[in-house]
Amino acid sequence: MMNGRARTLRAIGLLLPLTACRERGYVQSALHPAGADALIISDMAWLLFGGGALIFIFVMLLLARGVSKRQRAVRPAVWIAGLGFVFPVTVLSALLAYGVLRSRQLTPPLSHDALVISVTARMWWWEVRYRGDASGKDIALANEIHIPVGRPVYIALGSDDVIHSFWVPALAGKVDTIPGRLTRLRVQADRAGVFRGQCAEYCGAQHARMAFHVVAQEPAAFDAWLANQARPALPADSALLQRGREVFVERRCSACHAIRGVREESIAGRTLGPDLTHVGSRMFIAAGTLRNDRRALRDWIGNAQHLKRGARMPSFQEIGDEDLHALSSYLEHLK
Repeated sequence: MMNGRARTLRAIGLLLPLTACRERGYVQSALHPAGADALIISDMAWLLFGGGALIFIFVMLLLARGVSKRQRAVRPAVWIAGLGFVFPVTVLSALLAYGVLRSRQLTPPLSHDALVISVTARMWWWEVRYRGDASGKDIALANEIHIPVGRPVYIALGSDDVIHSFWVPALAGKVDTIPGRLTRLRVQADRAGVFRGQCAEYCGAQHARMAFHVVAQEPAAFDAWLANQARPALPADSALLQRGREVFVERRCSACHAIRGVREESIAGRTLGPDLTHVGSRMFIAAGTLRNDRRALRDWIGNAQHLKRGARMPSFQEIGDEDLHALSSYLEHLK
């Protein structure tokens, strides 16, 4: 049997990852809203928590009364009618009315006057596209969505394979992505920050490693970020980076990944894997699996199937250490 001290230490151990996540600033909680819709959902959640606590206390009081020696005799019909019918019907009807009224206050998903972002769910990552400039070419990236603070954002959601679910609890409720259909969501961040999202519909072996991050920035910072994302890849300005660029081409990485200004081989403007033009600027790779740096890029290229078994990214263990170092250095350089 586990004693009280051991149980306490175990509880603290379970809470430490959540605390660390909060300290890093990656909020994934419906109870810490950063937008109007999330605030409505948070209010509804707190009401349910409070109501559930009161009902629990009420039931415990009835239990105490039931086992007390001083209890009075109560006719079974009274218990059945009162607690078996009147009480649940009253409580559930009140919750239904409250839920309907508050749900009607959620922002309708309209694209008028909103920044439009296309998000396509794939096994197991998220393709993100922004409308491009006059050239008509989209700005593509993966698993990271940047939005301006205080501006409505219309997210058009699709899926290329199975049903997924787009959920960033600090900003809005979840919406399923269904193959062959376009679903939509409108969000607005009231403050700057990084908000973690997750696929909320089981979609296969790596469902748990299908995360994304929404980065809410001040409008000026967002405009600067978007302008940088629209540019071609940075040139390789050293022998190491030039070799990394050559490895990317020689190994036919462009068969699945695009780097604007280097080599692009796509079908109908889309690639099988994430666009890598500015991959070095992203916080994570492999849909939230690894914190992005040179070592993580090296590990992912060489051992993708060990880190995320079943992903479409193969493990390139045949690449030599020098070439692997050059390639990961080049990708880290792309910011």
